[in-house]
Amino acid sequence: MPLVFPVPPLSTRGANLIALSFASSYVVSLYLSKHARLGNSSKLNGPNASASQNRTRDDSSVIRARMVAASTSTILSCVVVFLLVWHIVDDLDNNVSLAFDSTMARLGLTLFEDHSLLPYLVTPILYLGPLYATFLDSKLPFQSGWSWDHDVLPVFNTWVGIRNYFFGPITEELVFRACVLALYHLAGSSRKKMIFLSPLLFGLAHLHHAWEVYTNGGKTVTAAKRALLITLIQLAYTTLFGYHCAFLFLRTGSVYPPLFSHVFCNFMGLPQIVYELHAFPHRKASIVFMYIFGVIGYIYAMRNWTLDADSLYWQDHLKRY
Repeated sequence: MPLVFPVPPLSTRGANLIALSFASSYVVSLYLSKHARLGNSSKLNGPNASASQNRTRDDSSVIRARMVAASTSTILSCVVVFLLVWHIVDDLDNNVSLAFDSTMARLGLTLFEDHSLLPYLVTPILYLGPLYATFLDSKLPFQSGWSWDHDVLPVFNTWVGIRNYFFGPITEELVFRACVLALYHLAGSSRKKMIFLSPLLFGLAHLHHAWEVYTNGGKTVTAAKRALLITLIQLAYTTLFGYHCAFLFLRTGSVYPPLFSHVFCNFMGLPQIVYELHAFPHRKASIVFMYIFGVIGYIYAMRNWTLDADSLYWQDHLKRY
């Protein structure tokens, strides 16, 4: 267990400012390098100028540059949390090892703990409807419509797969879940505020995609409308997803269940119930049933499968910061 304090050692204003700096650093870092910028935002000259002007976020050079930038920002955010905890501990015991262990626990990064596997099943249960439709389409693992070359290898041997299913989820969960929630807990924020307010940073951090859609669309009125629509949908989705992951993090006291959830959701994408009902008209009733059953199962699992008795962030009988 990390070192705890009888009163919040950080002010709410301080937590807000530091959390905002984490989010800003993560987003701004993606544009600091000229190699990470898209489309016409690039200022490169010479024989590679036209190629650079047509780059998208899925180009390997852009992904590599952004991975370096985001990893740097993520490491700095974790270091700031450590320095903050160390400063607090220093007033008490001047123990670097204690500060490091406490920081790792607050970030949910402790290993070899006897955690239940049940929290990892919560998100798949929510996706019972889409999983059932995937089964009907014979595209679950080892069904006839599934293949290693099409469904597995692109995850491991392409930069897009590495970004979407490994690097992106890891850095985003560390910054927007572990670091941000650790700050607000040190500030004595209520669980409701941490669950429903902190994910707004996660949602807002995705607004920069609007500029990318607008730029790649030629900066036309049509591109602006498309960017606005996509961004509003993404803002709503990422904020709702942030509620889900914040709850998982606080209940389990670990970053690993929300990280698994992030990866799983990236694999599955948004549910496509309208398409699925159209594609399998003879299975409409069963598809709707599986969607409803998934929602009911998700509510039950979130309440009954996620709480770790040792979670620092979910103590009903003690006030510890």
